[in-house]
Amino acid sequence: MEKNPTYLFVTAAALIDQNGRILVQKRPEGKPMAGLWEFPGGKVEAGETPETALIRELNEELAISVKEADIKPVAFASEALEERHLILLLYICRKWSGHVQSPDSLDLRWLPVAAIRDLEMPPADGPLVQMLANALRDPG
Repeated sequence: MEKNPTYLFVTAAALIDQNGRILVQKRPEGKPMAGLWEFPGGKVEAGETPETALIRELNEELAISVKEADIKPVAFASEALEERHLILLLYICRKWSGHVQSPDSLDLRWLPVAAIRDLEMPPADGPLVQMLANALRDPG
């Protein structure tokens, strides 16, 4: 990796339903890492805070509205990604308005955190699953 890498900041959400299940989505064909499972979210654009980016991405990807007060940072991952370096910020969200749906017809699944461990995920998402499981056990 070069001495001064370009950083790519990405936000993701662990949306948690009333039954404690977490939403994951399958990356679509034609995108890098197609077919792998991930937490919903996306890139932080110029001029956005990570929270603003996550709220925008959840609305675009899942047709839901989230308030900044309802997302809490829980973990992050740092991963070399080709010529850039990915910083993935994971938030927990238990409250939103609207019904989760995928306008882009992505495959969505609500799963307990233990089942997410068995999914094939991008390199940065995988380590977040254990951090999320730890955070859910320790609500402090």
